[in-house]
Amino acid sequence: MTDESAPHTLNDEKQSLEIRRRLSRAHGQLGAVVRMLDEGCSCEDIVTQIAAVSKAVNAAAFTLISTSLKECLVDTAVDSGPASQKFQKLFLSLA
Repeated sequence: MTDESAPHTLNDEKQSLEIRRRLSRAHGQLGAVVRMLDEGCSCEDIVTQIAAVSKAVNAAAFTLISTSLKECLVDTAVDSGPASQKFQKLFLSLA
């Protein structure tokens, strides 16, 4: 068994790429929010854009957590009990 306090790193390259894409999209959206503020856009339009950023970041985080949890559950060297609890805490931190 491995040390359950050791941090997990994502091994799934496909999911890692998807998470990077989502975060890059959120990065661009956040830049748009700053420009919108500078340009004096309506509060409604700015909040709509902020909501899109939030959804993109949360989707990336949920994908990271779920993929990492799957990897830990499949890895026989990891004690799945503590790993599940750790990822459950991460999941709840986004709620």
